[in-house]
Amino acid sequence: YKVFLNYLKDALTKPKIKKVVFTLQGQSFKGITKTVKNFQDKIVLISFCLMPNHFHLLIKQNDKNQMENFMRSIVTRYARYFNTKYKRVGHVFQGRYKAVMIIKDEYLLHLTRYIHLNPSEYIKDITKAYSSYADYLCLRKTSWLKPEIVLNFFDKQVLSEFKKSVDYKSFVEKNNKDCTTILGDFILE
Repeated sequence: YKVFLNYLKDALTKPKIKKVVFTLQGQSFKGITKTVKNFQDKIVLISFCLMPNHFHLLIKQNDKNQMENFMRSIVTRYARYFNTKYKRVGHVFQGRYKAVMIIKDEYLLHLTRYIHLNPSEYIKDITKAYSSYADYLCLRKTSWLKPEIVLNFFDKQVLSEFKKSVDYKSFVEKNNKDCTTILGDFILE
């Protein structure tokens, strides 16, 4: 989980170029390490959840096709790490990623709720899960995550449905509406 989160961080923050000095046969050489692909201005990560056998990322792409490039980069990098660590070859992930376009604010909000509730079958306290939920509750501040995109709905209480929820936590944990029913085809299994 920590390696995957670190790869997300690398891809979504300003790249740091490290100058490397190495010596070969008494001669010093300066070099620059290879930086990983960066999507800081191309992708916005709104929420995430890492599970034992899958993960959820809610992202907004700023440029066409950047989601595809981002996913390819993250998944390839992680697969390379995993295969090297466990001395194996082949696919790590079962298939291609699945994506849907969210065009209604209501779906956006319920999708974050679905993502944040996902670990509840594995862990009692979902604030301790490998997810963005702690960031949404201001228990942690992850610089490469943008929860304010969703949290602003609760500050302004734009949608009448969410005026009943005092805050995001009550929306997630005390909401009686079933996410899967509301989201329908937006949940990809």
